[in-house]
Amino acid sequence: MTARAPWAAVLGSPVAHSLSPVLHRAAYAELGIDWDYTSIECAESGLVDLLASVRRDAAWRGFSLTMPLKLAALELVDRPTRRAAAVGAVNTVLPDGDDLLGDNTDLPGVVSTLRELGVGAPRRPVLLGAGGTARAAVGALAELGATEAVVVVRAAGRAGPLVDLAAVLGLTLVTAEWSAAAAAVAAADVVVATTPAGATDALAATGWPAAVPLLEVLYDPWPTGLAAAARRAAAPVAGGLALLVHQAAVQVQLMSGKSAPIHAMRVAGERALAARTGRHSG
Repeated sequence: MTARAPWAAVLGSPVAHSLSPVLHRAAYAELGIDWDYTSIECAESGLVDLLASVRRDAAWRGFSLTMPLKLAALELVDRPTRRAAAVGAVNTVLPDGDDLLGDNTDLPGVVSTLRELGVGAPRRPVLLGAGGTARAAVGALAELGATEAVVVVRAAGRAGPLVDLAAVLGLTLVTAEWSAAAAAVAAADVVVATTPAGATDALAATGWPAAVPLLEVLYDPWPTGLAAAARRAAAPVAGGLALLVHQAAVQVQLMSGKSAPIHAMRVAGERALAARTGRHSG
């Protein structure tokens, strides 16, 4: 793991699909930083040894973490930040003297993306899905001033940990069954979809209310059926690429101490997605 030049990386399994190297390298090029950023395949079982090895590498500047490492990393870092502890997940590991600092940039990434959509203090937010990304979304909604929200889940009981997390953050989270998704969306003032690809296709077929902004955390393939339905209704839509750019921008600043060039990162991400799909990423 020793490197001659400063370096950073994204860890996860699988990780080959990650756009993080594209975004971070674009930022480094724009900022004139002579660093390398790569991807490292790392399962949860290998995270302990990998983190131990980088403690001895003075050239290391930080890690971005993707699935399945975000929950495990919370227990492995020496000091989690307040927001990482609040959402119970770490997606960024940074050297801090002899310690490893764990942060969560997904939360501010969701906040910035929702603000980009024109969302202020949501009064009737709806979450679709209760997985890992929903934890950051709950934290973001609480930070934006929401006091209650609805989470729509496909499996009964899946929302329990998310409801508990929301309560700690001062947010009342009401659980709804998937059969009530269309009604929940119709009554919402913003929707954050955190479900896997294809999960919302049936919901998309029911149409979309024109005044309800949508943050769809997926970015490949794009647009999803849900995003396409919202666009047809002329509703404000942001995709997972916008979220990825905003959270990566916070990582760049944490690792380098410099303000991230968001526009350059977004353009690089759009080009990379277009090359993968053969169409504009949107």
